[in-house]
Amino acid sequence: MTQAVEALPDDPETLKAMLIAERQRAERLVQIIKDLQRHRFGRRAESLPEDQLLLALEDAEQREAEAAAEAEAKSAVVRADGARKRRANRGALPAHLPRFESLVDVEDKTCPCCKGALHRIGEDVSEKLDVVPAQFRVLVVRRPKYACRACEDVVVQSPAPARLIEGGLPTEATVAQVLVSKYADHLPLYRQAQIYARQGVRLDRSTLSDWVGRAAFHLRPVHERIVAHLKSSTKLFADETTAPVLDPGRGRTKTGQLWAYARDDRPWGGTDPPAVAYVYAPDRKASQPIAHLAGFKGVLQVDGYAGYRALAEKGEVSLAFCWAHLRRRFYERFVSEASPIAAEALQRVAALYRIETDILGREPDERRAVRHERSRPLLAELEPWLRERLALISQKSKLAEVIRYALSHWSGLTRFLDDGRIEIDSNTVERSIRPIALNRKNALFAGSDDGGQNWAVIASLVETCKLCGVDPHAYLAQVLTRIVNGHLAHDIDDLLPWAYAKASPLKDAA
Repeated sequence: MTQAVEALPDDPETLKAMLIAERQRAERLVQIIKDLQRHRFGRRAESLPEDQLLLALEDAEQREAEAAAEAEAKSAVVRADGARKRRANRGALPAHLPRFESLVDVEDKTCPCCKGALHRIGEDVSEKLDVVPAQFRVLVVRRPKYACRACEDVVVQSPAPARLIEGGLPTEATVAQVLVSKYADHLPLYRQAQIYARQGVRLDRSTLSDWVGRAAFHLRPVHERIVAHLKSSTKLFADETTAPVLDPGRGRTKTGQLWAYARDDRPWGGTDPPAVAYVYAPDRKASQPIAHLAGFKGVLQVDGYAGYRALAEKGEVSLAFCWAHLRRRFYERFVSEASPIAAEALQRVAALYRIETDILGREPDERRAVRHERSRPLLAELEPWLRERLALISQKSKLAEVIRYALSHWSGLTRFLDDGRIEIDSNTVERSIRPIALNRKNALFAGSDDGGQNWAVIASLVETCKLCGVDPHAYLAQVLTRIVNGHLAHDIDDLLPWAYAKASPLKDAA
């Protein structure tokens, strides 16, 4: 069977235009394939991932230590020299750690020369860091009963102390340990059950899940209060990431979303405490951030996701866009195509970041003044340069898409010039997304939409503790204890991580 072939036009100009269009289409498809290959097999970050760099450094340091140990084993002089250097460089152990002293004394206190009595002239003190592996213990609570011999119906007994899980085994500190292990250290519950089993404590994964769910229920008001505090701010960061959730009806997972809203005013000397709140949603529709941020008025720093534009259309929110996202797009074009235009764009963006490094931590007015003086001229040159380069390249290329993205978001990208509180990028909230990605990688998915909501509640408290310099375990143990004892009926602000940091910055963490 013969197949009809479309006749080529006779006009040379038309034929030439068709060939050019087909070549551009082929080049675009090649770029897409390279991007997919890089997304699947290569790095997506502009710099070497910190974890991989640390692994390489660890290997090098281990090899160096092995060689040093071998040399010290062969020579007493080398061994003494190494010990002297370590004593000089190791620093001091924290003062709040408990000390357990041992005395290493001479057996014979007579002079080996004249046999007279020796007298003490001083001592050498050395400290070594020791660790006691985590171990379980059982807290036994006895409640005596008392009866009256004259009155048969009288029985007096002290009421049982309140528990987070009535009739259950764990203390609040035990539940806090499970939460921190899961949401801060990224240990799924089945792995925790295996760790506990090594100490002879048999805890089924479903039992640990029950503890997590009940704790999340009690902590939900604290999470809601953090969200309310964030919405009262005048500037926030926002981002979102996928949260795979088991969908039993279809026998597979569905894609939920964890939306992250963060505040960190420390780069410009703000006094509001840093915090991040995650909110679970079953989808990524624009209606989600609208509902989450109802009542928020101010600047929202985000990536280029179009869903945030609906917030700005209401007139109460101004969007500031992220230069790191734009830089990443140019970096991808540079890696995929070795584009000189992308290379120069990266150099121009790097100049902006050098200015930001110089003004980190300064007052907003000073930051704005420096940006007007140094950054504004660079951006005034960058915009026409992008338009000129866009006119020189194929409009169907991936590089053209990146340039059009920059130009269409230009007002939001340059908003940081006139407001010293705005950062050049949204890396603040992106750093808060990384722990979610690690947990997702280890746990694979949440068991349900309720599990996604629990994830959001507990991760919000854990990550806010990290931002405030608070030990998450000490915080959660204390907060759960106070909630069990009825503190939610009082001022809930006392239960927030930054309130805990002010009340006991070191004692409870020890």
